[in-house]
Amino acid sequence: MTATPDCAAATLDPWEELEAEAAKWKEISLRTAAEMDNLRKRTAREREEAIRYANQRLLEELLPVIDNFEMGMQAASQDTSSMIYIGMDMVRRQLSEFLASQGVEEIPTTGKFDPNRHDAVAEEECAAGEEGRILRVTRRGFKLRDRLLRPAGVVVSKVPLPTEGGAA
Repeated sequence: MTATPDCAAATLDPWEELEAEAAKWKEISLRTAAEMDNLRKRTAREREEAIRYANQRLLEELLPVIDNFEMGMQAASQDTSSMIYIGMDMVRRQLSEFLASQGVEEIPTTGKFDPNRHDAVAEEECAAGEEGRILRVTRRGFKLRDRLLRPAGVVVSKVPLPTEGGAA
C-alpha cells in the first residue's frame, strides 16, 4: 500500500509542527512579558501616588483645628503687642511653613466662582458687577498638590431680580 499524494499534503511535516508550536509559545511569552512590564509600571505609579498623598487624611483633619486657631488669632489681634498674640503669631507662621512643606496651598478666592474649587454657601444680590463673582470667604479652602483637600466656602454674587414697577 502506498500513500496517496493528497494524504501526505494534508498532514504537516513534523518539523513545521514544531516550528508552529515554538512560534505560538514565543508569542505567549512576549505577551506575558509585556503584561508583567505594564503591571510593574502601574504598581510603581500607584506606590508613588500613595507616598505622595500619604498625609492627606491627617491634613484634612488638621484643617478645622487651623480654622479655630485663626479665629483665636482674630480675637487676640485686638492687642498685637501682647505676649499671647506674639506667641500665637509664631505658631501661625510655623503652621503655614509646615503646610507649605507638605504641599498644601490655599485655594485662591478672588474673581469668579469655580464649582471645582469653591463651595457656594450663600448668594447675595449685587447690583454692581456680574453674577457668579466671589464676594467674601466664609471658610478657607486648601489643596494638596493637585488634589482638593477642602473647597473654599464663599458667598457669591447674583444679579438682583427686576422689580415689578420697572420697565419690561
